[in-house]
Amino acid sequence: MPRSTDPSDAATPLLKDRIRTLFRHFPKALAGEEEPIHQMRVAARRLRVALPLLARKPRGRRVREAAAILRDVTRAGGGSRDLDVGLELLEARLKAAEAVPPELATLRKRLRAARSRTRGRMAEELLDLPISRLRRRLAVVVRRRGENLFTVFGRLREAAEAGRADLEALLEALGDRYEPAELHRLRICARRLRYTAEIVDVLKGADSGAPALFKSVQERLGRIHDASVLGAWMARQAVLAEARGEHALALEARRQHDTLSEESRDEHRRFLADSPRALLEKALDAVGSARGGSERAS
Repeated sequence: MPRSTDPSDAATPLLKDRIRTLFRHFPKALAGEEEPIHQMRVAARRLRVALPLLARKPRGRRVREAAAILRDVTRAGGGSRDLDVGLELLEARLKAAEAVPPELATLRKRLRAARSRTRGRMAEELLDLPISRLRRRLAVVVRRRGENLFTVFGRLREAAEAGRADLEALLEALGDRYEPAELHRLRICARRLRYTAEIVDVLKGADSGAPALFKSVQERLGRIHDASVLGAWMARQAVLAEARGEHALALEARRQHDTLSEESRDEHRRFLADSPRALLEKALDAVGSARGGSERAS
């Protein structure tokens, strides 16, 4: 991650870097390449977090419009990315199996076909987005240059405190319950805090360790989510196969659903055993209030 050599304007180079990274991955993502799709969505999320923290007018029309388009960029690639990960999981299961039942091979074929369809839809959705408007809005934001560091560190402190409140509320509501949708919300919250912590580290020129801690939580929750999503896809295939009279296929899809659901629950049990609340608190403490950085900036 870049660090400005001009201490009076460290926000602008960081904004420029986030913008360049997004558009570097965009052409190959539009062509349907798996890794660029993932990197495009990551870059869009990072930029969406950075804009209100670094821009001169975080509540201005241009920042709000750019953030809305960036949200649509991440949504456009979501279905394709879920199926990419699901196919990876299924391929790993097939590789580990001593023998692959023909029904499971059929499910793999249908998952591949579903992924191809979602990539086609993703390309259409991206083409429908006002990308030229996004570029114009971001160009104006950069021309105005980033906010001064004193203000930026104040925003970072507020973002970290708001993230802490969100995490605590989600953890309290969840307790030990296995609720995939709520666990995914927790993952999104941890991811947003990770990207905020990355900005703190860049601007301070330090390695707090917080981004890595948030990433580890995000990945743990991701494994719970991925198995759950593939299990849900298998459940839908079971219903469709039964309706077509493909009873053996429906039975295999239900079996896969049950196995994936149990794997997701196992991941959740391991997650709880590692005291996620303590790990998240450690990450939040590592981020700090950003007061030290704001004091240096003043």
